[in-house]
Amino acid sequence: MIDVDRLRKDFPALSPRHGGPPPVYLDSACMSLVPQAVLEALGEYYTDYPGCAGRSLHRFAEEVGHRYESARESFARFLGSPAPDGIVFLRNATEAINLVGQGLDWKPGDRVLVTDQEHNSNLVVWQRLAAERGIQLTHLRLPSDGTFDGEALDRELDRGVRLVSFFQTSNLDGRSLPVREIVERAHRKGAEVLIDGCQAAPHQPVDLARLGVDFYALSLHKMLGPTGTGLLAGRPERLSRLSPLVVGGETVEWTTLTEHRLRPPPHRFEAGLQNYGGVLGAVAGLRYLQQVGLDEVEAHDRSVNARATKALADEPRVTLLGPPDPAHRPSIYSFTLDGVDPSDAALFLDEGYRVMVRSGMHCVHSWYRERSLPGSIRASFYLYTSTTDIDAFVTGVTELLGRIPPTESRPRPLTPVSRPEPAPKTQGRAP
Repeated sequence: MIDVDRLRKDFPALSPRHGGPPPVYLDSACMSLVPQAVLEALGEYYTDYPGCAGRSLHRFAEEVGHRYESARESFARFLGSPAPDGIVFLRNATEAINLVGQGLDWKPGDRVLVTDQEHNSNLVVWQRLAAERGIQLTHLRLPSDGTFDGEALDRELDRGVRLVSFFQTSNLDGRSLPVREIVERAHRKGAEVLIDGCQAAPHQPVDLARLGVDFYALSLHKMLGPTGTGLLAGRPERLSRLSPLVVGGETVEWTTLTEHRLRPPPHRFEAGLQNYGGVLGAVAGLRYLQQVGLDEVEAHDRSVNARATKALADEPRVTLLGPPDPAHRPSIYSFTLDGVDPSDAALFLDEGYRVMVRSGMHCVHSWYRERSLPGSIRASFYLYTSTTDIDAFVTGVTELLGRIPPTESRPRPLTPVSRPEPAPKTQGRAP
């Protein structure tokens, strides 16, 4: 069991401010807080060995080069990746998904399958490729109760799919998909699989070798790392088929005035001077997370989520999104309040109770628009979330509802609303 009171002392952002109580941070699905060890690792790079890896031969360069490649090995072990050279350091999962999307050799008519609940980062790139390269984008609708229909997936795969690109855990409602089953079904039909692991890897053990995924995208700023750090994990033979998003320094073995030869993965994808301090800070965050233990983190998430869920379960004006059982969405409690705009609710909680949650459409605009919802409120939990945090959150929501007169009860449109098909595109400039 996590000793939250002791652990919270390692996070400077949770210190009391101006003589008042400590802040209540319930927005870890967007960005986790960082422990002191990460701040120290960042400072150590800039003060002790601020060199360029793989270029100069002096001691600063040699030291950072060794630590940078060691970081690759650390994340490979953490993810159960087959080899360190299957780890590409990038800015975030968005860049990782774009690297796969833009890097594959698409042919017109190639089909990509996503769910109807994907983050914009795993939707917009495919929409763009549909317009620019003629791929076909199709959607698998997920049941609202959090279950998964494998036969529905098979029906889509039978239509011919080149790439399945799904989240592992949803940032909207916290549900998780059965990745190994999805991979097995996809591979039987000849499709490759890209998984967005942003909301999963920080909270539960991940073994890519067991799951069998072809590509795995991850933002390290959601797992105690600094901003601007992420990675793409993939089998080296899969990565070697991708074209780089950016080329230049460190991506090539040699050049002439007319041609060049790319280095093998992962270096061909890491153009220019890298975020060495950020990556080494992310490794410090990884070590901290491993010391706590991901099994302990997952159990703690379930515990605090169960406390919030139980406290608000009998409030008729609270509509929960996703699976009703908090064990099936341990890191996220996403909901709407009847008669209250989500942004107003978030501001009330912040200003009145120092409770920080996220409001809006959570970069899943398509899901909300299909249901005519203006957004939702999302409280997200992590290893430093305390029962005191949960109680402050519940008290704030309850007081807010007490101040707002109930509106006439009406059903929430949580199923897609049928919309007319868009008009066909015409040639020429729009008027």
